[in-house]
Amino acid sequence: MPPPLLFDLSQIDLQGQVLFDKEVINRLNPQRFEMQHLDGILWYDKEKFLILGYKDVTKQEFWIRGHIPGRPLMPAVIMVEAAAQLSSFFVKETYGLEGFIGFAGIDSAKFRSVVEPGQRLYLLAHITKFSRRKYTCSTQGVVDGTLVFEAVVSGLNV
Repeated sequence: MPPPLLFDLSQIDLQGQVLFDKEVINRLNPQRFEMQHLDGILWYDKEKFLILGYKDVTKQEFWIRGHIPGRPLMPAVIMVEAAAQLSSFFVKETYGLEGFIGFAGIDSAKFRSVVEPGQRLYLLAHITKFSRRKYTCSTQGVVDGTLVFEAVVSGLNV
């Protein structure tokens, strides 16, 4: 049985205004071109250290041709990369960090369903530990109300 979501998505307008678009995300995150996997931020709560972002999975993704021919599925590692990009954006936005935040680790990753082109992958994150040098976030991915993955990611301010 999957765990509960980090926060209640029914309380958030998922079709509402984007708080931070790609242009703003690009000011804090260095990923570009085929490695940019965060399209927008819809909601956040700095006091509770919670954030909701998304990745629109298109038919133009670089992995479509080879993962899996005839039935393209978003690679699990890219789902986690998207969550890591969300968490690093949020840590920089929340704590005003400068510089580069590197991916430091993945723990407790579980993949429960697939993500296909044409779907929106909602990304949920909760900052659980923070110091100026390192942070940890619980993350989840949701498509059409279904939990597709969960992982604990950590980043290092280098």
